[in-house]
Amino acid sequence: MACTVNGIVAGYDGSPASQEALDWAAREARAHGVVLTVCHVWGRAVPSDAAADLAWKYGECVMARGVQHAQATMGAGDIRPLLASGSPADVLCDMTASADMVVLGSRGRGGLAGLLLGSVSSQVAAHARGVVVVARGHLRPVSGYATRPVVVGADGSGASQPAVEFAFAEAALRDVPLLAVCAVADTANILGGARSLEADFEQALVECEADYPAVVARRQLVQGAPRGALLDAAAGAQLLVVGARGRGGLRGMMLGSVSMAVLHHSPCPVAVVHEPRRCR
Repeated sequence: MACTVNGIVAGYDGSPASQEALDWAAREARAHGVVLTVCHVWGRAVPSDAAADLAWKYGECVMARGVQHAQATMGAGDIRPLLASGSPADVLCDMTASADMVVLGSRGRGGLAGLLLGSVSSQVAAHARGVVVVARGHLRPVSGYATRPVVVGADGSGASQPAVEFAFAEAALRDVPLLAVCAVADTANILGGARSLEADFEQALVECEADYPAVVARRQLVQGAPRGALLDAAAGAQLLVVGARGRGGLRGMMLGSVSMAVLHHSPCPVAVVHEPRRCR
């Protein structure tokens, strides 16, 4: 995976959710052997240079706490602090072009009480150029994830193929099974639609199995709606992987309804994969 300048980027604002994201990102960076970039963005308008200086100093304090926290997980791993000003969503979206993945909490300090997904996480997941992980749900200790599979939602479409490839890579990294879920409910009224979808789904898995022979991949074809099937599967997973949009997504739509639904309700971390990122 070590093919980008910033490695794995964790968005950090000192909130409990961002700390969980930082923990997840640190473990991932250590497992991949890549740099962890801890990014804090202060985006509030300030009335004067003096206020800007205070905001910057506060940001440095937040950043220092984040780096210190990450060091406990990373150990001797490479950690880089990045302090920036501007719109947090814009800065983090830009960083997806130079990162293996960007990891965010489900909501930050500005989130309203009871909000399932913060605006920054939602915007970055929708507009990223690569992989965005939203570390949500109850994050168990590493030992609690030992045998839990990686789950991927796939429908055989071109948009879902990068998600399948990413899910296989993550399952191989963790040495756990992969559960590939395909819902055929949306093809019920299309002549031959279910058969075509199943064939495309199978072909996508076969291609990745050739690249990752050690990964045990199970198939799950369901007749119900995809969002329900994925959320049910996620209840026993350590990571849920989806494409930005699937076969039913409108052209030009940044994030499909299924991907948005699991981002709001998944009981485990969710990776939204927009495009493959390969080393050259």
